Amino acid sequence: MSEKGPESVKEKILAYMESNGMRITNQRRAIVEAAFGTTDHYTAEELLDTSRKIDPSVSRATVYRTLPVLVRTGLLRELDLGRDQQVYDPNYATHPNHNHLICIDCQKIIEFEDHCLDVRESVLAKNLGFKPGMVKLRIEGNCEELASTGACSKRLKG
Repeated sequence: MSEKGPESVKEKILAYMESNGMRITNQRRAIVEAAFGTTDHYTAEELLDTSRKIDPSVSRATVYRTLPVLVRTGLLRELDLGRDQQVYDPNYATHPNHNHLICIDCQKIIEFEDHCLDVRESVLAKNLGFKPGMVKLRIEGNCEELASTGACSKRLKG
């Protein structure tokens, strides 16, 4: 497995926790497993649900206390994708230069990487006197289901 593969990420997270004086409990192991056992984006509540499938004793408080630790490691990214809650991206460690397409109807998130876009962002920043740092691109639109059928079956009820 590559150095940045899922197992290595989980090992780095647990080592980070231990080196920062945190006990590695079964609940925390379950949270780390759930957080990096998927490539899907998730909310804190979704992480809680997934963690409880691994270990039913995982508490909401432990999830909410552990998420900032996972973000501080640099291996999980907290995103504001225009929703009323934060979304977490477990793919940041393995693909740090990706962007997001978001369906405004069903909230589906699609990641994409584009070398040409990366080059254009760097050139633009340099031309304006900036040294590129973090770039967050989010494109919102309607999913193909809505475009082809006129309705999105996953549309959020509001």
